[in-house]
Amino acid sequence: MRGVPRHLVSIADLDAAEIIAILDHGDRYWPSISSAGAEAIQKQTSLRGRTVINLFFENSTRTRTSFELAAKRLSADAINISGSASSTTKGETLVDTARNLDSMHPDAIVVRHAYGGAAAVIAKSVKAAVINAGDGQHEHPTQALLDAATIRRHKGKIDGLEVVIVGDLAHSRVARSNILCLAKLGARIRLCAPRTLVPRGIEEIGGELTRERVRVVHRLEDGLENADVIMMLRVQSERFDGEACRFPNTRELSRTFGLSERTLAYAKPDAIVMHPGPMNRGVEISPQVADGPRAVILQQVSWGVAIRMAVLERAVLGDVPPP
Repeated sequence: MRGVPRHLVSIADLDAAEIIAILDHGDRYWPSISSAGAEAIQKQTSLRGRTVINLFFENSTRTRTSFELAAKRLSADAINISGSASSTTKGETLVDTARNLDSMHPDAIVVRHAYGGAAAVIAKSVKAAVINAGDGQHEHPTQALLDAATIRRHKGKIDGLEVVIVGDLAHSRVARSNILCLAKLGARIRLCAPRTLVPRGIEEIGGELTRERVRVVHRLEDGLENADVIMMLRVQSERFDGEACRFPNTRELSRTFGLSERTLAYAKPDAIVMHPGPMNRGVEISPQVADGPRAVILQQVSWGVAIRMAVLERAVLGDVPPP
């Protein structure tokens, strides 16, 4: 029998207790994900006989691969469909595509789309559980969950930490999901970018909660001062959609808002450096920092598999399984 579907469209759909339950469940899978060698990878059987469809209308390396690995390590059948291989190229609507896939009775549909709200539209149209793998400039909830897991592993907690998110806030779905997720878990968040890359009212996207915990600064030094966690974002020029460039050039942006060994010194000595990828080395982050001892960027990728295993189980089984 199919479980009761539990969609994950937005971090706003989760309260702090649900977020922590997902992180705790991901912790159980971390040892097998983080260990080297085939013997360390223990396949689970919780989703044996279930089907997960990865429906990706945008290019992806980390997210698509980690969802496929997560499904297979839970013994589910994973089917990958790209936008170019779907019937939307023949004029079929997104909803019709989703309904046709749903009629084949998958247990979960993981969707990435260029338009904000696409995942929510599909969730209202199908019986399968829908997981948002990134929709336009709206949200990327599983990225925020894996980022929270990475922070918690390295810092032991999230409550009370000073987190700075630097870069293209105007076009970043990762920033929006992280603001909501980390604020719910008690972090204080600074958003740092040129004024032209900061959407008006972004610090209030979570209402009173984020209004109290989020502030915007426009100097990198102010953002990095005494920070525990630094999250760098690339300029998402593919989302400018014909609008004028919001900064003089990448060289100037790198000079004023790029993370280097010099600017990293403003943060706490044990601050960690994160990046959701893909990185533009030499623009928002220097190679020395990206490959340095304080970077946890590859650990984020590893955590992505563990957290998405937990998310898939929640989606298909209706809850996070008990220990």
